[in-house]
Amino acid sequence: MLQSRKLSNQPFLGFPNKSPLTPLPDLFFSALLPQISSLAELKLILHIFWLLYQKREPLKFITYKELVADKTLMEGMGGVSGSTELLRDALESAVNRGVLLHLASDRERELQDLYFINTESNRRVVNKLQSGELSLADALLQEKPYMKEEKPNIFALYEQNIGLLTPMIAEELKEAEKLYPASWIEEAFKEATSLNKRSWRYIARILERWSSEGKGSGEFRRDFKKKGATFKERYGHLVRR
Repeated sequence: MLQSRKLSNQPFLGFPNKSPLTPLPDLFFSALLPQISSLAELKLILHIFWLLYQKREPLKFITYKELVADKTLMEGMGGVSGSTELLRDALESAVNRGVLLHLASDRERELQDLYFINTESNRRVVNKLQSGELSLADALLQEKPYMKEEKPNIFALYEQNIGLLTPMIAEELKEAEKLYPASWIEEAFKEATSLNKRSWRYIARILERWSSEGKGSGEFRRDFKKKGATFKERYGHLVRR
């Protein structure tokens, strides 16, 4: 006779309306997910995507040391007993499947296992590191100046601070990019995220306020008025996030 088993954990209470999002490639769902039968491997891959999305370094990788020290991941792997073996097996499977790239590196005078998401740019870097054409220290130093020089556009700012783009939001961002200076847009995103107001609606209101009340010298406000209807008047009915 079957008996119901009481769950020890509290049920999940659901997602907040403005919960931050971690993007995943469409190929993850269409090509990769159907192939994965191991729950441990699936948990590992999703967790690595999430961890790497939090990193702001241009050359993004995760070390075995970081993974094994991650309490959330290791508990998801089955707790303390046997979890490191499950982690090793899941990593090996993800590498063999082609999801991750593995590199053994003498980093900080210690042999470490580094893992990268298998992308075209990461493959080029890993190949150069493996061949000795490039050192890890040099790769990190070479990437940093490039990232400092390039300013993120409005679409990158949205994905970094809010989440995945929808077609409707993309249209609103295009219009905002035409109406407001790039420096204003970047500052508006910073102000919103510092207040944990991660929504396009809130950012659009900041920009609308600056355009109507003035910001700095107020020169842009005068120029802005010459353009006719404000962003809010023209596109306010479309702003959802």
